Amino acid sequence: MGSMAQKSVLMLCGEFMEAYETILPLYFLQAFSVSVHCVSPGRKTGDKCVMAAHDLLGLQIYSELVVDHLTLNANFNEVIPEQYDAIIIPGGRFTELLSTDEKCISMVARFAELDKTILTSCHSQLLLAAAGILARGMKCTAFESMKPFIELSGGAWWQQAGVQTVVDITDCVMDGRFISTLGWPTLGNTLRVLLESLGSKITCSSETQPSLLFLIGDCVEDYSINVPFKAFQALGCKVDAVSPNKKKGEKCATIVHDLEDGRQLPTEKSSHNFYVTLAWEDVSVDDYDCIVVPGGRSPEILVMNDNAVGLVKKFVENGKFVAAIGMGNWLLAATGALKKKRCASGYGTKVAVKVAGGQIVESERCVTDDKLVTAATTSDLPAFVYALSTALGLSVVF
Repeated sequence: MGSMAQKSVLMLCGEFMEAYETILPLYFLQAFSVSVHCVSPGRKTGDKCVMAAHDLLGLQIYSELVVDHLTLNANFNEVIPEQYDAIIIPGGRFTELLSTDEKCISMVARFAELDKTILTSCHSQLLLAAAGILARGMKCTAFESMKPFIELSGGAWWQQAGVQTVVDITDCVMDGRFISTLGWPTLGNTLRVLLESLGSKITCSSETQPSLLFLIGDCVEDYSINVPFKAFQALGCKVDAVSPNKKKGEKCATIVHDLEDGRQLPTEKSSHNFYVTLAWEDVSVDDYDCIVVPGGRSPEILVMNDNAVGLVKKFVENGKFVAAIGMGNWLLAATGALKKKRCASGYGTKVAVKVAGGQIVESERCVTDDKLVTAATTSDLPAFVYALSTALGLSVVF
């Protein structure tokens, strides 16, 4: 997928790492052929690390929700920093443990010595402090509870001005080869900065950047909305999310499906909230090139809403791009968008696709047919981001 990039990134992982700060950069980079090795001290290839969602749920401090797990694809003890272009350290409680691990500290320090890109998020700036990197007076940001320790370590605290709500948090800061961010709300901009640090060039075949509208409801699958939404932000596109009967700034609850050992079906778990960016009455089909229907259980809400069904139909009638992930096919089936079209499908939508006149391509996990782009499951998001970006005339070259 993506350009023939010869780029390689190391991701330092551990238990209770922030799920979104892990999965989004992982899938985004993989979409454009960047090799990402996920490692954790004391663990080997095939071992799993639990991931957690961290969000403001009405308490004085963020809440931690265990969501799913990441399977490591490389061995920590075999890491050679010289072979990588960057290291990413997601946020989460695991960074407290790793900040006392001499091998981890030495590894981070070595990336700095080699002048490699280092991306830290939320609380993982602890490793910069432990490695003595902040003592150089580096400009740095993080979750605000980290401010005293960044300053005590010799760093220069940076904070985005004018923030009133979570939606306003968009910026990261880069000082030399060091990228730091408050956390997952900034990832659209952060991933763009990361791409630039890796020497990428984003091009578009049209004069204007594409615009995408995401159609969601409560219980939308977390990664299938957040990954493409932030990915296309990073690519410079206009992106909005809308939900029937919800106003701009209101929340949609998200879910994650975690396939636990010994179960036939994944367990559903609550995850991050997602904030609607546009009121329903302000939607105009003419403002967008593409509508995307993420998975989860929200398509079941949408298929019962005549306005939601009608909106998708208008995109089809106007010759716009239409895309869906996983259970998003459920809504597309009801609109006629799948008739005589080749598409990808997970087991949950196979009957719906067939009765709607669609042709399931069993051998492919992501399928493009004219202006229809479909992905079978959440794990196919790297292929989906690449396929949809290509369909919209976008490319990433290193």
